[in-house]
Amino acid sequence: QVQLVESGGGLVQAGGSLRLSCVVSGRTFSSYAMGWFRQAPGKERELVAATDWSGSNTHYAVSVKGRFTILRDNAKNTVFLPMNSLKPEDAAVYYCAASRLFHTIVLQTAAEYWGQGTQVTVSS
Repeated sequence: QVQLVESGGGLVQAGGSLRLSCVVSGRTFSSYAMGWFRQAPGKERELVAATDWSGSNTHYAVSVKGRFTILRDNAKNTVFLPMNSLKPEDAAVYYCAASRLFHTIVLQTAAEYWGQGTQVTVSS
């Protein structure tokens, strides 16, 4: 019954920016830790960023640190991933995910609820 819907993906040139959004319904958004994962063809799913319920504790993959930011607006049941300085290697399907516990996302790289994914393509 918990639904996560991503949006904001698309085609962008290397060096450009995109902002992904994920709207959560079916439960109280503020009770969940949130994460963004991505998966490129032929590669394992990778944790990109995560935030706890308050937004005060965050985690980033080394490959995106300083370029991507995970933000949440609990009043709007939405989590964002603004992405700057995009590189061709950032191209993937990006998935929004939710978990009751922050460490489930960060330490186990898992989640209880998943969105359908949104495609990010970066041209060079």
